[in-house]
Amino acid sequence: MINGDTGLVGLLGNPVRHSLSPAMHNAALQALQLNWSYLALPCTSQNLQEVLQGLRAVNCRGLNVTIPHKQDVASLCQELSPLAKRLGAVNTLIPIDSGGWHGTNTDVEGFLTPLGEESSWNNRHGVILGCGGSARAVAAGLQRLGLASITVIGRRPEVLDGFIADLHHNDAPLTPCLHSSPILASLIEQADLVVNTTPVGMAQHGDAQAFPLGEAVWSHLQESAVLYDLVYTPRPTAWLRWGQSRGQQCIDGLDMLVQQGAASLRLWSDRNDVPVETMRRAAEAALNP
Repeated sequence: MINGDTGLVGLLGNPVRHSLSPAMHNAALQALQLNWSYLALPCTSQNLQEVLQGLRAVNCRGLNVTIPHKQDVASLCQELSPLAKRLGAVNTLIPIDSGGWHGTNTDVEGFLTPLGEESSWNNRHGVILGCGGSARAVAAGLQRLGLASITVIGRRPEVLDGFIADLHHNDAPLTPCLHSSPILASLIEQADLVVNTTPVGMAQHGDAQAFPLGEAVWSHLQESAVLYDLVYTPRPTAWLRWGQSRGQQCIDGLDMLVQQGAASLRLWSDRNDVPVETMRRAAEAALNP
């Protein structure tokens, strides 16, 4: 029951109408018996600074940030975590006692959690499809896993080269590869993990039956490779459905969404008993009403 003591948490983005975050967070808040309410808060880029100041003034307990504000909001934070600084992207805001916001990023944790033990990925080969905003957290995550190689496949050389430069790490370098490269098939053949960060195959993007990179190249994939698609509408995507038919281990973006949300809620509430399965069930129910 919302009352005069109810705290506000929420999501800033544009658009946010179809977000699953309110459903999964409010289910968790109810299970935790926290008198908070999580709202989707549409906000334009022009109003971002004003909205952040207003929400901090009314003692908002925490915020998630989504497209298109993840990078812009970093410059509006009074503090940034080392990871958020490195990525240049923030998805979680925590109020600072002295005023303003501490910005951090739980997308990396959300991405990594479904992959299991980090040590199991030592000396294996990873491939990232795409070099947009979502790929930043994926690349930073893979750089923690001790992989023998991490290849980033993109369409535009200038964007791809900028991405590699931004996320350069001496101990876990990223290798660029253009979408049209003749070595593409051999890269897919040696891959142990392929992560699709592009919108290809998304229901709202056009052809929901499309495969990233097209269908032909995937005939080279080894059966032990893991497919991880950040897209979760439809669920599963055509690419993951194909992988499942071959017996591949497949992970979709709903797992990442739930895990990054749970990580944010732990930071806001300072509680380690966040009910992840409750959040997953609520997100699934909202996705398929």
